[in-house]
Amino acid sequence: MAEFQEKMRQQLESSMHKELERLLSTGNGEEAKVSQKDFDGFKKLFHRFLQVKGPSVDWAKINRPPEDSIQPYEKIRVKGQSDGVSVGVALSKLVVVKLNGGLGTSMGCKGPKSLISVRNENTFLDLTVQQIEHLNKTYNANVPLVLMNSFNTDEDTQKILQKYTHHRVKIHTFNQSRYPRINKESLLPVATNLGLTGENAESWYPPGHGDIYASFYNSGLLDQLIAEGKEYIFVSNIDNLGATVDLHILSHLMSQPSDKRCEFVMEVTDKTRADVKGGTLIQYEGKLRLLEIAQVPKAHVDEFKSVTKFKIFNTNNLWISLPAIKRLQEKNSMDMEIIVNPKTLDGGLNVIQLETAVGAAIKSFDNALGINVPRSRFLPVKTTSDLLLVMSNLYSLEAGSLTMSEKREFPTTPHVKLGSSFTKVQDFLRRFESIPDMLELDHLTVSGDVTFGKQVAVKGTVIIIANHGDRIDIPAGAMLENKIVSGNLRILDH
Repeated sequence: MAEFQEKMRQQLESSMHKELERLLSTGNGEEAKVSQKDFDGFKKLFHRFLQVKGPSVDWAKINRPPEDSIQPYEKIRVKGQSDGVSVGVALSKLVVVKLNGGLGTSMGCKGPKSLISVRNENTFLDLTVQQIEHLNKTYNANVPLVLMNSFNTDEDTQKILQKYTHHRVKIHTFNQSRYPRINKESLLPVATNLGLTGENAESWYPPGHGDIYASFYNSGLLDQLIAEGKEYIFVSNIDNLGATVDLHILSHLMSQPSDKRCEFVMEVTDKTRADVKGGTLIQYEGKLRLLEIAQVPKAHVDEFKSVTKFKIFNTNNLWISLPAIKRLQEKNSMDMEIIVNPKTLDGGLNVIQLETAVGAAIKSFDNALGINVPRSRFLPVKTTSDLLLVMSNLYSLEAGSLTMSEKREFPTTPHVKLGSSFTKVQDFLRRFESIPDMLELDHLTVSGDVTFGKQVAVKGTVIIIANHGDRIDIPAGAMLENKIVSGNLRILDH
């Protein structure tokens, strides 16, 4: 039986290699050269995909991380202040990397997500540039910004970068790989050629942010930055507005003896009920390891989601040693679990895409560490519900950074759930004449055809439900505190 399976695997791999060669032959010189590099990475991933059977973790081997492997932020903060590494020196070794491969499609926008306006006409990219420019001016530093684009976002991003030429931030970009989507039945690429248009438009995908290591290395930019004396990258999602450069974490990294250098820091934060699906850190076979929900055997999913057993989750704010990335790439020993992501194309064809996650490589690095940071360092904008929070008076904006308003009495973020009428940014903006006062809000649920007039205030728990066919207009100046509003409420001009 095992012999038969091995033979099948070899046949599938051989067929895949032939198909990839055929695809390469359809491209021009430069395009085929880039694709050749991408396909080399894809072949390795596909080979491992064929080898792997069942969940990648043995549940019985999972242990809680040792006490000292996840440090409280407060301890790092106090230690960082006494370590005596000058901020200027520490910043001279740092590069900020933002993951910029995603489109704004889930929020009804065309083009890169980083170009959506989030606050006072500022986009995610504007805020990032402002933050780093402020850092560079304040400490007379030269921290560069690196954007990892995908083939989906590169062209639009390059156009917009012109506007930052006079800012005090050097911006570099590199592209993550482009991998072929695989037909779920035949396990062969669905693409007919290397093109990105027409029927081929849906044939390709960027393979998740775990691709950062290979594509950063292949681009030549990794070597260039090391040659400039850079030692660490701070990596985060461009839509996480809490992911600013933290000088305490940076000085903690820089103050360690060179033979005990921590090569990888993952910022984690305490789970709430909203975060039960987030990846968590475990001790596994003597190494710190990221455990994602996709790797959990079905019988243990509820246990994984429990806030009592797994108390923290990964924010995807990561501090990683540049020389360590180079070493692991050259030894081909970067080990990340494969995420098999099923998709259905517009025509109904079922495909799979093989991906990896940047944090999964934690087990490949020496002296890896988790730091349990305040929740304020995790402020992602994935939906218009998140957008409402960051646009509101809950946050004040200074030098590109959002901080919770001092006027809010408790530091927790309110829970906001907006219905499908608000999903697209365009519709969302149309439904608010101005963003409500949310300083004293705990929970807001809005469903159905609802609009908000100017200067509305919501406090405590507010639930507004317009049933199908009904419409609710919240009048200008209204103050809703611990209210349920349902039915039909039209405010007529008279």
